[in-house]
Amino acid sequence: MFIDHDYIEKILDESRLVSKEDVQVVINKAKNKEGLNHKDVAILLQLEDKDQLDSIYKIAGEIKESIYGKRIVMFAPLYVSNHCINNCLYCGYRRDNKFERRKLTQEEIKNEVKILESMGHKRLALEVGEDPVNVPIDYILECIDTIYKTQNDNGEIRRINVNIAATTVENYRKLKNANIGTYILFQETYHKPTYEKMHPKSIKGDYNYHLTSFDRAMEAGIDDVGAGVLFGLADPKFEVLALMLHNEHLEEKFNVGFHTISVPRLKKAEGMNLEDFPNVLDDETFKKIVAIIRIAVPFTGIILSTRENQEMRRELLRYGVSQISAGSVTGVGGYKEKEDRKSVNQFETCDDRSPLEVLKGLVNDGYIPSYCTACYRKGRTGERFMSLAKTGQIQNVCEPNALMSLVEYALDYGDDEIRNKVDKLIDNIKDDFEKKHVREMIEKRIERLRNGERDLYV
Repeated sequence: MFIDHDYIEKILDESRLVSKEDVQVVINKAKNKEGLNHKDVAILLQLEDKDQLDSIYKIAGEIKESIYGKRIVMFAPLYVSNHCINNCLYCGYRRDNKFERRKLTQEEIKNEVKILESMGHKRLALEVGEDPVNVPIDYILECIDTIYKTQNDNGEIRRINVNIAATTVENYRKLKNANIGTYILFQETYHKPTYEKMHPKSIKGDYNYHLTSFDRAMEAGIDDVGAGVLFGLADPKFEVLALMLHNEHLEEKFNVGFHTISVPRLKKAEGMNLEDFPNVLDDETFKKIVAIIRIAVPFTGIILSTRENQEMRRELLRYGVSQISAGSVTGVGGYKEKEDRKSVNQFETCDDRSPLEVLKGLVNDGYIPSYCTACYRKGRTGERFMSLAKTGQIQNVCEPNALMSLVEYALDYGDDEIRNKVDKLIDNIKDDFEKKHVREMIEKRIERLRNGERDLYV
């Protein structure tokens, strides 16, 4: 199996013996974008010196901006069912938690989607528990079809990323044919003994089947896959190195690795106590890990959810995060019932700002919030996307499209404040677009947007 526990433990042990000078050698390699091997990553994971940590944060931020520019991708989760036959010890949906289980009807899904569209969202992450009887693949496919067909005024969902349990090649082909975006699945933990302990008497407890899910998805033709671990279950240093090994396995076998890596941190959920989990991450360790992931896999998107508070999200955007959720609700039917919902949330959220409030904060910090889904719809996925990212060309697509989507949002859903902020942002970055020879194109498309046209992406 490509996750070699002995190998990971060996290089972690060796990295504990290095000197501050050895660490600086690796930092210099990162700064010069020479590429890091597993031992280099392990050495960075041992970093404690404040000045060297500051160097790592600076390098990570520079790498992210050199590839993606100032654009930050926006999305929201949509929970359609909390039926689950697994008993994951960290999850509010676990089998032993006794509450009224629920899955949304197609009409209820339409209502949720219309609310999300009225917030300006164009990209959703579809979330369900694992229950082959109550939530079969046909139900998920019907949900996807309903979401794509539901339109509310100017609103429409243009990309659905899907986070469902590990399944068969046949089912992944069905998802591919349903025009999903990225297939997302968290390994939760790569440490096999911990994995088995966390998933007692569960279908999900088959470590190898879960681990090879992306192999089956890619065999079925899905070339954008999104990985992640739940930081706090096992040693975070082990998890980061395992992520690197998994990514390399996919690159070697399918010529493309992870499209995204999510970095959720263990949070309080129904039926569990954080005190029972000795590997819960403190803030400083969490920030270091995000920066190291950005340096280790520079061309992979890093996703941060509303598990983290506003301040942490703002800081991690500087160290490598390139996608964030906004206005999220983690309960089934929760958007419609937000004011008085009775459903159980999968986990607690910490940033409850509306999408508009999140956008204002991002623009204030000089970012370009993006609702763009053009890469998926124009076939820039898998190897094609990564080739553009690795040559630096993707920024010439991402930043203009991000700005188009932001103007579109401001016109359709914004208030006077966000429209004024967007106008000032455009003025501030005109020179940047002049250097990239796209200023005239952007100005013409903005004018067309203001005249009522939509979806003007390249």
